[in-house]
Amino acid sequence: MLLDVAARARVLFVGGKGGVGKTTVASAVALAQARAGRRVLVVSTDPAHNLGHLWGVPVGDRPVRLAPGLDGVEVCPEATTDRHLAQVGETLRRLMPEHLAHQVDRHLELARHTPGTHEAAVLERIAEAVELGVTDYDLVVLDTAPSGHTARLMALPETMTAWTDGLLRSRDRSARFDDALRGLDERPTDRSEDRRSDRSDGRAARDDEIRRVLVARRARFERLRETLTDADRTAFVIVLAGERLPVLESVELHTTLTDLGVHVAGLVINKRSPADAGDFLASRRAQEDVHVRTVRAALPTLPVLEVPLLGGDVVGHEALARVAELLRA
Repeated sequence: MLLDVAARARVLFVGGKGGVGKTTVASAVALAQARAGRRVLVVSTDPAHNLGHLWGVPVGDRPVRLAPGLDGVEVCPEATTDRHLAQVGETLRRLMPEHLAHQVDRHLELARHTPGTHEAAVLERIAEAVELGVTDYDLVVLDTAPSGHTARLMALPETMTAWTDGLLRSRDRSARFDDALRGLDERPTDRSEDRRSDRSDGRAARDDEIRRVLVARRARFERLRETLTDADRTAFVIVLAGERLPVLESVELHTTLTDLGVHVAGLVINKRSPADAGDFLASRRAQEDVHVRTVRAALPTLPVLEVPLLGGDVVGHEALARVAELLRA
């Protein structure tokens, strides 16, 4: 089921509660698609990165080769925030008078600790990764942060677009107000006219630059929003364990994603205990069955794939290839 979903998609999100095996599933899918001949990028947006550990190679904020046809990236929230604020600071210092440069630095340092700054920076990085995946790869697989964080990120493109639209409207109103005030001025002398013309030209250039930055940002969020809600290109798969809390979180995440217009393609119930390997695991299996029935009843239209509990650690190419075979069912 899951590999069929991935084969049809250009963008595949793998999400769910922390600790259920999202990185393993995302990596196994990415490897299977790469071995099928596609160029694949797997991106981890979870602050607690496991991608490099899983593959046994250092993975950072820029694509590194994990296997033939497969590259990997770990989005670091701190590094992403630093780069995001540095870019904002560069733009602001270019637009603001030189004597206000220290004010720009002070406000950016305050912004670093403002709620939402990390999320906005990570969202920009996700947008970049999706754009890179769509242009330079055949498939981008996103291993997302735990459910609540992912739900907030999925809602951010629409929020940020609306916020940017508000800024643009404010800029337009401010520009019209400035024009009206200048029209009320008394007729100036020739020299003051020259000075006012220089100031006006500088202000107009600054306003044009601000508008350009805001329009470009809005366009990026709009493209991301369009991609997230395009069921022909994008799918979201929820990974969970057969336990009470992962089931409850998965149902809530499905509701949130559906309300946002994101296509949920199926569920992967990971680490299913065997029923024939002793009393303890048989008891675990029976308890899991209760929760599996609950999630199937809550989400009856979703395809469900069950993956068995494995006896060893999943690390490296061959272990991930074995997991990929289990995802073909």
